[in-house]
Amino acid sequence: MMTTTLRPSGPLQQGADGARARHYDVCDNGRPVGAVAISTDDAFGATAGVLRSLSVEEPRRRRGRGTIAALAAEEVLRGWGCTRVRVEVPADNDPARRLAASLGYTERSRNMVKELGADTAALPEGLTSRAMGDEEFAAWRREAVRAYARNWIDRGVPPEQARLKSEADHAGLLPDGLATEGTHFEVLVRASRVVGHVWVARRELPPGGDAGFVFDVEVREEHRGRGHGRTLMLLAEGITRGWGADRLGLHVFATNTPALRLYESLGYTTTRYNLAKAL
Repeated sequence: MMTTTLRPSGPLQQGADGARARHYDVCDNGRPVGAVAISTDDAFGATAGVLRSLSVEEPRRRRGRGTIAALAAEEVLRGWGCTRVRVEVPADNDPARRLAASLGYTERSRNMVKELGADTAALPEGLTSRAMGDEEFAAWRREAVRAYARNWIDRGVPPEQARLKSEADHAGLLPDGLATEGTHFEVLVRASRVVGHVWVARRELPPGGDAGFVFDVEVREEHRGRGHGRTLMLLAEGITRGWGADRLGLHVFATNTPALRLYESLGYTTTRYNLAKAL
């Protein structure tokens, strides 16, 4: 009879802010047959955990070892004081998605990418665009930090974890505000009134190479339902082409059905599922 356990394969790494990380061997009766890596979450704080990786040697798979290893890793995270755990699963890894589902993980969000063609679409008649101004940016940032945290809270993330995530993301992505290198904010205008905005940044996306990434796109409430979201995404494509890149990525919450439908209609495909569960 085989007994599957975890055995530390490296020292416990600890940070002053409560961060922890450790690697383990997955063992059958003491013999390594796989590996697991776990940590607390830099984005959400020390009470959120991450299942960084889980692998079992091919001949040893399909015998429940992955399930036992994942459950053992979750128990370690509980011992660290974590109340939630997340995992990232590539869209083409169906076995990993099935395993996560069987363990109670649910989709929180997904990452999507579009391969861009050579042509930039013209703006619809009556619409113009321009770069966002400093005062507009200051107002946007105040609201964006609050709204992004609320998005996570609405998806079950404890308020303190959500606040830390929002503040850390905005500080890390926009250290110099509008002047941050490789970042562009564009606003869409109709009859001298701003109807929406898009924030695009240059990033390297898997499997490598320069790309654009949409961090925020929003149509003001009184202007919704008129196709402006599609126009803003096409503006983002043009900005990305201007950087010499041919791919545009984004992150979308799984419950945002209108956005998912828009992105799929524009040719975006899912590259990664972001799953989570309460501990």
